[in-house]
Amino acid sequence: MSKDICIHTWPCSYYLELEKRWVPGRLSLTSLSLKFMANKTEEILVSFPLSSIIEIKKEASHFFFSSITILEKNHIKHWFSSLQPNRNVVFNIIEHFWRELLLSQPETTVPALTSPMTKGKELTGLMASSQRRLEDTAKVLHHQGEQFDNIMKGLDKIESDLDVADRLLTELESPSWWPFSSKLWKTPSEIKPRDGTSISSSEAFGKEGVVIKIPAVISQRTESHAKPGKLTIFVSGLEIHDSNSLLMHRFEREDVDDIKVHTPYEISIRQRFIGKPDIVFRLISAKMPEVIPILEMQFSKKIELLEDALMLKRTRTSSSAEKGCSPWHAASGLMDRVLHQESSSGSEEGRQAQVQMNAQLISEEDTQELRQILRTLKSLALDTETELERQDEALDGITSSVDRAALTVDKHNRRIKKLT
Repeated sequence: MSKDICIHTWPCSYYLELEKRWVPGRLSLTSLSLKFMANKTEEILVSFPLSSIIEIKKEASHFFFSSITILEKNHIKHWFSSLQPNRNVVFNIIEHFWRELLLSQPETTVPALTSPMTKGKELTGLMASSQRRLEDTAKVLHHQGEQFDNIMKGLDKIESDLDVADRLLTELESPSWWPFSSKLWKTPSEIKPRDGTSISSSEAFGKEGVVIKIPAVISQRTESHAKPGKLTIFVSGLEIHDSNSLLMHRFEREDVDDIKVHTPYEISIRQRFIGKPDIVFRLISAKMPEVIPILEMQFSKKIELLEDALMLKRTRTSSSAEKGCSPWHAASGLMDRVLHQESSSGSEEGRQAQVQMNAQLISEEDTQELRQILRTLKSLALDTETELERQDEALDGITSSVDRAALTVDKHNRRIKKLT
């Protein structure tokens, strides 16, 4: 399936140089190209890839007022005006995707031009993608494990404080023969050093790692104020910064009420309030397809795929299943060919043809790279399994510790009521 999907569409006018007139229509941005369609005729008057753009500018003159100009490699200049909601929003979004495409070209488009994509390269790329995804998951699990460790330290501190409270209550319930014992009055000062340790333990809770950080075009409430910025995902929440790296808002994990995926490149994040307006941020980014799977894992009960995104996901899933695009389907397909080659009893020429065909499917270099990736995947899977088992034990310990603390606090409350 083509990756060139529609990201956004804006009403505007396009200047026809030959006819010296403006034509109303709609400008459509996809992940790889720009298109303009006239309203009356529904004819695509102009269409060109983002990779062919040399320059994007905001211009105005006595002929053209408040316009965006786009210059192509063949020195053709396109003029777009009457842009809605406004020129700045359209400019920021188009420039963002153009810049991200240029940054990704040395890694993606150049190798594709120098060497043809073989089955081995395709399989290696898919396996490498699976490796990156598993590494991201392992990173999230690692930070989650650190959070569990901090929780356990905090619970140990709570149990220690409850032991101190138990000793004090015991002294109050069974005083010495002299009721105004100096020890009884000095006990509160002995508890004061605990404050410093509680602060240090709370600081430990603030330590967290960045899962992923991407550039984005950010708007709040209305699309007419979309500006460049950054989205940062932590294990404990989300942060949105402007282009100067100033914090615009931080969503704690429990504060996020819903995340809506409008397209694979556009999402909205909402925090609801009672008695005042909700906080809503809408983000568009060329890197959003890398972020959505992480959000689905962190906010599985709060994320919602809207119709366009859901339809695209179903289409991609079905098409990949039909074509066998997953690394496991591709690997099983290659194994089937190898087994078929070994079991076939054709002529010598047929065997040689099969050998040549399989040699073209996957080279020795690709085989070595696949072996290395599979070793890494196996190591990551084993480490992930070990970490999950450790976290399961930690969760059991946290549950038991919380239950014990709750019972102890309840018992201490009853003892304090009797004393008063």
